Formats: sequence, C-alpha cells, structure tokens
Amino acid sequence: MTISSSLNAGVAGLNANANRLATISDNIANSATYGYKRAESDFYSVVINGSNGTTYAAGGVRVTSSRLIDDRGPLIATSNATDLAIDGRGFLAVTEVSAVGNSTGTYPISLVTTGSFRPDAEGVLRTATGQVLLGWPANPDGTLATYPRDSMAALEPVRINSNQYVGNPTSEVNLGVNLPASDSVAGASGAAHALAVEYFGNLGTSESLDFTFTPTVPATGSSNTWTMRITDSASGGAVVGEYRLTFNNTQSAGGTLASVTAISGGAYDPATGTIALTVGGGNIALDIGELGEANGMTQLASTFSPVSISKNGSTVATLSSVEVDEKGFLYAVYDQGFTRRIYQIPVVDVPNPNGLISLNNQSYQISPASGAFYLWDAGDGPTGSVIGYSREESATDVAAELTQLIQTQRAYSSNAKVIQTVDEMLQETTNIKR
Repeated sequence: MTISSSLNAGVAGLNANANRLATISDNIANSATYGYKRAESDFYSVVINGSNGTTYAAGGVRVTSSRLIDDRGPLIATSNATDLAIDGRGFLAVTEVSAVGNSTGTYPISLVTTGSFRPDAEGVLRTATGQVLLGWPANPDGTLATYPRDSMAALEPVRINSNQYVGNPTSEVNLGVNLPASDSVAGASGAAHALAVEYFGNLGTSESLDFTFTPTVPATGSSNTWTMRITDSASGGAVVGEYRLTFNNTQSAGGTLASVTAISGGAYDPATGTIALTVGGGNIALDIGELGEANGMTQLASTFSPVSISKNGSTVATLSSVEVDEKGFLYAVYDQGFTRRIYQIPVVDVPNPNGLISLNNQSYQISPASGAFYLWDAGDGPTGSVIGYSREESATDVAAELTQLIQTQRAYSSNAKVIQTVDEMLQETTNIKR
C-alpha cells in the first residue's frame, strides 16, 4: 500500500535529518577545537520499483556520514616554538604517552595535523592529551642516518634534555695572517713571530694552538719562504704540524700563497686550503687559504699582523631553547650561542586522507581505505612544510553550519508533517467502518 510507503519514507527522513543534525552539532561544538576536521552527511534517494506503472511506492532516503580530513583550517601564530602545524596535506606521527615506557620499543602510531607539544618531566615532547611527538634522532654531530620511508619502526619519541651539559669542541679554525715581506730578504734578522689561537677540546676545556712563523733568510735577494710550526697545549706542547710556506712575487698574485709543503703533520689540501691537524682528543681543519687567494695567509710589505682568526666550538653549554624549521629539523639552541640538530620530524602522507579512521583528540589511524603511508622530508613532495609557533584552527565554518541547521530543522519538521498526514489518512480509513 502506497500510504504505508509514505509513512516509511517520512520515518527515514526523520532519521536522516537527525543524523545530519548530529554532524552539525559536532561541527559547531568543535568550532574552536584546534585541528578539528568537519563532519558531513550526504543524502541518497532509495527507489522502490512497483509491480506496475499505476502505483508509486516511496523509497525514502538513506544517509552516509564522513569526515573531511583533507579539509584544512587556517594556521594561527602562537608563542610556543613546539606548537606545530603542517602547511599542506601531510600529517605528524604521534604515539600515546602510555606506550613510551614499553620495553619492546614498538609504538602504536596515529596521525595529527597539529599539536601543542611541550616537554614533560622526562623531557618527552607531548600534548596535554598525551600525544607524544615522534621523529628520527640525529647523531651527536647533528648528522642524520638513512632511515626507511615505508616503515615507522625507526621513529622515536622526541626528547629534550634541558638540564644536560653539552660539549662543543672546535673542529674548524680559519687563520688569516700577514707575514712581513721584509723579514725574508737578505740581511734580515730571521726572528720568528709567535701567535696563540684558542680552541675548545672534546671535554669543553680551553686549549691553545701555538704558531711560530720563521722566515728563511737567503744570502742574497728574497726567499719569500717561511716555516710554520704548530704545537698543541692539549698534547703537552708537542708539535702537531710543520709546514714550509712559499709566497708569490708575481705582479698579479704578489703576496699570496704559492705552495705549502708538509714537513710533518697532516697534508695541505690545495682545493680547500685546509690542513688536517690531529690535536689532543680530536681533529681540527685549519684553513690557511687556497693558493693564490688574498683572504688567507699573505706576505706583504707590512708588519706581522693576524688579520682574520675565527673558529667554531665553545665551552660546555646548556640548552636554552629549541626551534623547528620548515624542513622539520628540530634544533637545540645552547647558551653559548651555537645550535645543534637533534631530530628530524618527518611528514606522513597517504593517498586517501579521507579514508583514515578518526580517533579521539583529532588523531587518525591508517586503514586499507587510506592506502599505504610514506614518510617524506618536510617541504619535499606533496606533503607541505612543518611550521613552528603555529596551530591549525578548526575547519568548521560556523555561518555555513548555522545555515545548514536551519535547513535541517525545516526538513525534519516537514518529514514529521508527512507522518502526521499519513496518520490522519489512516484514521480516516479506520473511520469508514463506523
């Protein structure tokens, strides 16, 4: 009976609009929730074919609900360096804080698009809801190993040890010294010139490289040759290198290095202008300039003068802050004025973000519908960059949701009216017997 199908269609309409009201309610309730993805209900008609063309049976409506995970909200600035958001379609990998102490070393992985991560008592970066940020750890010197991109097994909880002392030994020294040309001519005194350069050892101690520059004085004319002798305080004053420096006297390159010959110690590399020195507890690349270069060692008619001396390294330092760049590198900033890369935060991508399974706290789980994941370097591929000092706002458009709320209310009332009308018609049918 077609009147019964009308009743069923009205009930289906009530259920469908009630479902739509639930999604609208969720969207409005989470309009201020960071990283929230809007839910949406779609209606589909149901057609019931009658036995002949003279009657029509109402099939009603069915509804499906989905979450638009690929719909991103705007980014806003914050004051916390580890407030992170993805400027693109990618995700951050997180785990639960309860799994961090798991002795097996495996972590349940979920995905988020934003999070306010702060170190807890153990230094683990986590949100207030217990989501722990995962990343690839860097080596002590800041370099990164090669990690698999189709596996999350190498990801570790990001830890910041704010109370730990860190050594920053010197690995490079740039030396620019002018040697007086008048000291390498016949009749000169042949007196040596001394220079001490501080560097920092592997244990944060202050050490010294002591240089002596002795001219070769010829019987006649000019030799333009000097002997550079280097001793190291960390090695008990032992000689770590001795070199013969010869300078050009041509019109175009006068005063620049013509050749460097190693008498003892590491070899001179003319391509980079560096000497490999082995000092107490480590190695130092001493840059004296390339051959023919005016910015390195020179011999000009002037006084002995160190014109340019620089080095890296510092004394023992403690962590003062952390920064995350757009490539997902997490840097520790130390109070001695240097930085060191400590983690890389990869960006996770899946072929179908809307196929992810939605979990609590704006997190998602990989499913067969989402497709296999891949770990990208931030800023590469289709995933977007990691943005620090930022949060992603809710994707809810309150004005649009309120408009849909009015439409849903009207549609629900209309379906209720259909049911009321069918009830009245059935009552009239019952009254025929009277």
